[in-house]
Amino acid sequence: MSAPTVPLPVVLVTGLSGAGKLSILRILEDLGFETVDNPPLPSLEALAARAEAPLAIGVDARSRGFSAESVLNALAWLRTRPHLKPTLLFATASDDVLLRRYSETRRRHPLAQGSAIDEGIALERTLTAPLAEAADWLLDTSALPLPQLRARIEGLFGAHPLGITLTLVSFSYAHGLPPGADLVFDARFLKNPHYELSLRALSGLDPEVGNYIKQDPDFETYFNKIKDLVDFLLPRFVQEGKKYATICVGCTGGQHRSVYMIEKLSSYLSSQGWRAGITHREAAKFARASLTTAQPLKE
Repeated sequence: MSAPTVPLPVVLVTGLSGAGKLSILRILEDLGFETVDNPPLPSLEALAARAEAPLAIGVDARSRGFSAESVLNALAWLRTRPHLKPTLLFATASDDVLLRRYSETRRRHPLAQGSAIDEGIALERTLTAPLAEAADWLLDTSALPLPQLRARIEGLFGAHPLGITLTLVSFSYAHGLPPGADLVFDARFLKNPHYELSLRALSGLDPEVGNYIKQDPDFETYFNKIKDLVDFLLPRFVQEGKKYATICVGCTGGQHRSVYMIEKLSSYLSSQGWRAGITHREAAKFARASLTTAQPLKE
């Protein structure tokens, strides 16, 4: 396989035990990275050489053959590969915070099996000091709650800078709410194109239907209120670490008003820098209706 034109990110995640390395790996996995925790150090080069997607590798004192020198040697080799973009991220925290975390979880420190936890922390800090000094990113998690840690990692490595996957769904209330809906807006009070014979077989994808719906005197006010609410909520969703959000608009048949509003909302979100997928849940039904109406009746 030929090397990709865009270098693949390879993130070596290391640091002090208890500083959040596993949480960082999980966040990177949510961002689309393949993740491997604590492989034998001699296998790092082979893992990176075979990578076909962004790769995150956790390395710490538990790794077989661990030494700061061997990690730095592997990093130096990765940096000679033009198809890879390696980064060394080091997670750290204060001694007091690490002690408290180990006390709360009642876990053993990997380097303190036969001694006090603070001695294990001190030993690990000494062993990993060269990695902390060489790190591209030194991340102190002492006072960093998980949502803020997620935001930091997404800001550094997120393929989508906004860090959330949006799905827009139109639907018919007659068939129930879409599962997993986060926001639901009701379009049933708007003028219904179903009662116009020339529009009945069409859908909200057709400009004639959109022009009819926009004539409702309350449409613009309602749509502006939806935009205001979405503008307010989506950044908060991202801030709190929400990875997926589903925004739904329903009407009676799921064919006209809801479809048009979802398409219009998609255009607005795109203009604001958001990316969203669209699902018209009742599309098969109104596609069949359109096809049937377009065919002459047989006697």
